[in-house]
Amino acid sequence: MGDDIPAEAPRQVVVVGASMAGLFAAAAAAGTSNSVLVLERDFLPGTPKPRAGVPQSEQPHVFLFRGLLALEDLLPGSGQEFLDRGAVPFDTGDLPWLTQHGWLPVGRRAFEVLSMTRPLFEHTVRRRVEGLPGVQIREGCRVTSLRRCNRRWEVSVAEGPPVLADLVIDASGRSSRLPIWLANAGMSAAPVAEVDTNLGYATRMYAAVPSQMTAVGVVIQQTPATLVGGMALQVEDDRWLVTAVGCGEHRPPRDATGFESFLERLPDPALAQLIRHAEPVSEVAVHRQTGNRRHHYEQVPAWPDGLLVVGDALCAFNPIYGQGITVAACEAVLLRQVLAAALAPGYTRRLLRKFAAVVSLPWAIATSEDLRYPTSKGHQALPQALFGQWARHLARLAVHGNSRAHAVLSRVYHLMGSPAQFFHPALVAAALQVRLTGYGPPAPRPASLAALTPPTPRPHPPAD
Repeated sequence: MGDDIPAEAPRQVVVVGASMAGLFAAAAAAGTSNSVLVLERDFLPGTPKPRAGVPQSEQPHVFLFRGLLALEDLLPGSGQEFLDRGAVPFDTGDLPWLTQHGWLPVGRRAFEVLSMTRPLFEHTVRRRVEGLPGVQIREGCRVTSLRRCNRRWEVSVAEGPPVLADLVIDASGRSSRLPIWLANAGMSAAPVAEVDTNLGYATRMYAAVPSQMTAVGVVIQQTPATLVGGMALQVEDDRWLVTAVGCGEHRPPRDATGFESFLERLPDPALAQLIRHAEPVSEVAVHRQTGNRRHHYEQVPAWPDGLLVVGDALCAFNPIYGQGITVAACEAVLLRQVLAAALAPGYTRRLLRKFAAVVSLPWAIATSEDLRYPTSKGHQALPQALFGQWARHLARLAVHGNSRAHAVLSRVYHLMGSPAQFFHPALVAAALQVRLTGYGPPAPRPASLAALTPPTPRPHPPAD
């Protein structure tokens, strides 16, 4: 499938899938190509609604700060439009977060992010991409095969004639059929890495949350000791998404009664109290396709020009870490930079290597944490295990008031800093100090959750 003919700027770009990764890729290609055609198998809703092709659309989505910056780079003004449509801004330093070591301190400025439902996010981005010059989204169009046709690509669809393209970008997500298409073309298979904790989510939307609730959310982190966790986030229209998380036999159920009982089991009563005083406005939505899977296409020899893979089709993450959309946006920024420059033979393989570099840090974060769970298969290499142990030590320092540890963890989590910052001399010194003096007092339960604390039962009067 490879050739040695000098590469030319693509005149026709075909994106397989109107996923978030596909929309980002279309936005990146729109400024440098004459025509961008997005082929989407679903019929897309005209308003912000969940759709069949996005089974996780009813679950909460955390948009990391790096991803919001990348999106603003691709589609300037997106942040303000999200706000205009009801997205809820908050500083991550104010978000109550219960770790395995205790509550993180609140009130320290970190990163301002936006909370909204996935349908609102996707619908807003899709409208903006559709408005770009030269971009067309063809709905109800299922791609059936892909083959090299001289120097171009022939994309066959279930209905209608095939489409010719100079550049094809596979953004079809976890269900990508690219491995089959490459095998049919006689190409070597890409190595695949997988880590799966057998995690499950259950989410319900609520209204009429108590007005005394001053925080815009709360996270009760799942740990290898508890195997369960949960979160609540305020979204547009004064609604709240409340989620239960568990792995293996502890995955939350689909029924409303079981969902409520599950929240009662969490280490803190905040979520159970929240839903007790709120009004459910949806059924319980369950999602269990949560494994990490990475295709190392950058390692395939003789990778052909004019073919790229982005988003979950390249690397799918456990959604609990909120990395997928951010990584896809960062890949799109790289794509735009490359397409804007003079292209040379091998440009797509070099770009895949850059994508692999973008993926490496979030992949390491997700898999090193997931491999700690007894429900995961596989084991950590010694360097990964040692690094994870150090990161957890920093998390404990943060809980006990070390502001540098708190800031570094936040920067790396939002993909705004290098893990090398974990080894700042001041952090190493702090770690040595606690071995001598012990940890200081942990942060208290955030006052913003006071409305979500069950009243202390009054003692019964002594019997006569």
